[in-house]
Amino acid sequence: MGNEPAAVAAPASPVIARPRRDAGRGRLRRSPAAAVSTAVLVAFALGAALAPAIRPYDPAQMNTGPALASPGAAHLFGTDRYGRDVLSRILYGARVSLPIGLFAVAFSSVVGSLLGLAMGFFGGRIDSVGSGAVDIMLGFPPIMLALLIIAVLGVGLPNVVIAVGVGGVPRFARIVRGTTLSVRENVYIEANRALGAGVWRTLFRHVLPNVLPPIIVLATLYMGSAILDTSSLGFLGLGVQPPTSEWGTMLSEGREFMRFAPWLMFFPGVMVFITVVAINLVGDYLRGVLDPRLRGR
Repeated sequence: MGNEPAAVAAPASPVIARPRRDAGRGRLRRSPAAAVSTAVLVAFALGAALAPAIRPYDPAQMNTGPALASPGAAHLFGTDRYGRDVLSRILYGARVSLPIGLFAVAFSSVVGSLLGLAMGFFGGRIDSVGSGAVDIMLGFPPIMLALLIIAVLGVGLPNVVIAVGVGGVPRFARIVRGTTLSVRENVYIEANRALGAGVWRTLFRHVLPNVLPPIIVLATLYMGSAILDTSSLGFLGLGVQPPTSEWGTMLSEGREFMRFAPWLMFFPGVMVFITVVAINLVGDYLRGVLDPRLRGR
């Protein structure tokens, strides 16, 4: 036995870190609400994109059936007072409501983030003036601010995007300002300055990437509010004008027949409700993934 070689322990297999996207998929599987919400949003987006191919009828064509026909085999969601198919109009309404939400959030996030970066990074008078403007804008509810802008600019699709987008600017500016104030005090920012890096290089290469997670989360959460505000403007007759299909406009057209044809308000209202709830659930999920303080929970 003395001549037998000593047993050599097998080297431990190296631990390979799983890619972050695999971890994200695992979290998504452990969050059924976020998974279902994501599937719903994808289905709505596909329905909007494929609306010309899958619509039962032309959404603007009148007398496709009897006026105010109840939901049935010929018209799954019924018809409106002009005999137009409600399902077709809802599909085409998604092609208006969803892009308006996206464009409004893009406007809010870009303008608000640039304002917040300038306020938090430069400080001084820029921060004082900017913070005062943000506080004044936060004193108005977003829908009231949108109404004021529509009153000045007039109705129309581009004006709706601007009106809804401006309402989100102060929220992005405040969040980005607070995050920038924290990031600019880090050691690597001071080291970058000591090495002679320019202000704009430091701002956009080192500060901006570190404030992106809260921007992404807030953009996701605000999109639901943007779609809701867009529908509210359409319901008040200040949004997209008929005969263009839009969920808020459809709600406004159906309120006259709420007692006799409730499906005219029920189906567009359900679409707005499901979309906003799904977006909020996805936003909560992203906040848990991107926020280190919530990741352990």
